[in-house]
Amino acid sequence: MSLDLKQTILFIIDDLELKYFEFNDLVTNFWLIKEFLERNYEVFIAIKSGLMTEGCIAKANCYEAYLKSGDIFYKKDEPKKYVIEEFDIVFFRPDPPVDIDYINACNVFDFVDHEKTVIINNPVAIKNFNEKFHLNYFSEFAPENIVTANAEEIKDFVRTNQKAIIKPLNRCFGSGVYYVDTQERNINTIIKNVTNDGKTMVMVQKYLEGAIGGDKRVLIVGEHVFDECITKLPGKDDFKFSVHSDKYFETSVLTEEEKKMAQNVAKRLNAVDLYMAGLDVIDGKIIEVNVTSPCYFIREINAHNHEKFQDVLMEKLINLIEQKQGKTLTTIC
Repeated sequence: MSLDLKQTILFIIDDLELKYFEFNDLVTNFWLIKEFLERNYEVFIAIKSGLMTEGCIAKANCYEAYLKSGDIFYKKDEPKKYVIEEFDIVFFRPDPPVDIDYINACNVFDFVDHEKTVIINNPVAIKNFNEKFHLNYFSEFAPENIVTANAEEIKDFVRTNQKAIIKPLNRCFGSGVYYVDTQERNINTIIKNVTNDGKTMVMVQKYLEGAIGGDKRVLIVGEHVFDECITKLPGKDDFKFSVHSDKYFETSVLTEEEKKMAQNVAKRLNAVDLYMAGLDVIDGKIIEVNVTSPCYFIREINAHNHEKFQDVLMEKLINLIEQKQGKTLTTIC
């Protein structure tokens, strides 16, 4: 790692993103890494299993990223081991499931001096915030819901609300999510499967009729809520967004009420070091608060709005980093 004035950044990414690192403009990390490299930051990448501690020192086995002909690559020789707090900035963005491996990766950051390194999002905060469960921190903006492993409680909730969504607490991209109603003849089997035979809690939400038109992804950095917005449409033969394809996206506009709601949430998340978030909104209600590795759908926003959203996003991110570092960063051009 060089000792000049360049800012050094470490991205903790998903294993699959490492496998398909180059040209993968579907994922937010591709855009962020590319934009930081273009601004002459030094960028390194690592995956969860590359994190470790030696005594009380947190380290990571890292690969160096670089630009070539406008695309990103990484040096595929043996990874090099670095002390994590020697980086100026860390983006912690591996995807769920939030299982024991994910939690242990978060635990590594208990041994990082957060006064030395800006960490987005803070893994210590991620451990304390479940994207489904803690939606109820914002209950005034959430649909009616329960969190339980009890089959009778779930069936009572469905009978009361007529239609409901059952979702696991630790997955992403709609994995394991079911729609049920009072006519569902397999409800006992569904509940048994998703609750691991009554041992695993799930969230059960009242079904919002606006879901047929998709859900809005509202984007947050720090306390800033972006006007740029995209709607994710249900996939073919599905009730939810399930296929990352251009035909399942529409341009959206935030209502004034939705923006005020998101600003309220942003302020409260920012206060606990959860700086990057994506809210999923239906019928003016938040159905999920994404903080682990929120997708910003940069390619899709650019295509629909005919703009370079990455520039708008980077401005807010760099402002946030400068604020957290308490100084003006020098970008070498």
